[in-house]
Amino acid sequence: MSILPEHHHLQHAAAIGSHLAKTAPKLHKLAINTTPLITPPKLNDPSLKSTWVQRAWVATGCITVLISLASSIIGSIHSHIWLEPILSGFVGYLFADLATGVYHWGIDNYGDSSTPVFGSQIEEFQGHHKLPWSITKRQFANNLHVLGRVITYIVLPIDMIVHDQPVLMGFVGMASGCILFSQQFHAWAHRTKSKLPPIVVALQDAGVLVSRSQHLDHHRPPYNNNYCIVSGVWNRFLDDHRLFEALEMVVFLKLGIRPRSWGELNSDWTKEAEDSPTTTYPP
Repeated sequence: MSILPEHHHLQHAAAIGSHLAKTAPKLHKLAINTTPLITPPKLNDPSLKSTWVQRAWVATGCITVLISLASSIIGSIHSHIWLEPILSGFVGYLFADLATGVYHWGIDNYGDSSTPVFGSQIEEFQGHHKLPWSITKRQFANNLHVLGRVITYIVLPIDMIVHDQPVLMGFVGMASGCILFSQQFHAWAHRTKSKLPPIVVALQDAGVLVSRSQHLDHHRPPYNNNYCIVSGVWNRFLDDHRLFEALEMVVFLKLGIRPRSWGELNSDWTKEAEDSPTTTYPP
């Protein structure tokens, strides 16, 4: 039993309580992130379906490409030349892969949804990095209609002006055709082989079309490689020689604009798996 008076015990306890109050770590108010998440599209989402206007633009783009190829073939028959148009078509195929890579690099790294002309494309590609598998849910014309419109506006006047040049038409027809269908090649690169037609799998394995294994590297941090989406034949050369990194440095030194791949990536660019609990779909 303590021989100290009771009021001494009370004073001692009060002193201990005061000391603990001063030394206890301060608790901060829990901050809740109210930033809205990207809502995964559902299978019946109208934004994934093709409209008749979109189908019309894809059809017009295909007709434009066919005019180019037909002009090349007819001109080759009349001129009795075959090798040159074929070679120019092959060059057009290589050019298309490079062109899609440069464009893809540009909209991945610069601008935002408010950028004139390209804003909607920039926003879509940023969303694609968050939900890369969503491209496989889009219907055919929904995925290609923007390129169909671009090809029509640019290539159709060329068809009308230089239709009698079979070598040039070979290049234009092959390049525009590959660019028009590049988003479909891109979508196939996000599907497993079991879900692709055998001919597509064979073309991917032969390196004619960009493969899933090659394109998946583009969707891993730091998201700064494998931009080309036709055949991917340029990807290794561009990445090994760091040409896009050199372009980024030029843009930064001249304009002071940093690309997103330099470290400004956020949760909007974090790949979300198709089987994530937050991205479930109805059967």
